Amino acid sequence: MPNMANNMGNVFGGVILSLVDRVAAVVATRHARRPCVTVSVDQVDFKEPIYLGELVTAQASVNFTGRTSMEVGVRIESENLLTGKRRWTNSCYVTYVAVDERGKPTAVPPAVPETDEEKRRYKAAEARRTHRLKERRGQG
Repeated sequence: MPNMANNMGNVFGGVILSLVDRVAAVVATRHARRPCVTVSVDQVDFKEPIYLGELVTAQASVNFTGRTSMEVGVRIESENLLTGKRRWTNSCYVTYVAVDERGKPTAVPPAVPETDEEKRRYKAAEARRTHRLKERRGQG
């Protein structure tokens, strides 16, 4: 929509980040069956602009679970509806924590990777989590 774009006709990055957070929150909540709060968003690189009038599609999945946290991977694509051309425009990882009725962290069901792709994403997410925890402790 016009109010979502800059004067060059490109969708604002903040609009895309808002979409990422909303889509990932749905996936996290669906997995945990609990309210979930955003803890962090990994680096987001905008590979290509999304132009005014293009259809934006977001795909998300839970890649990894800790005791109370989940990493959700999000992929954003744009599509020119007149030509059918689709482009991968950006992706990122969002970490959520499930919370109980008092807003305190609560356990989430484990992610159980089944396909080769799910196993690959799980292993990569586990490595990112280890890196995040080291950074948080000042060891990264």
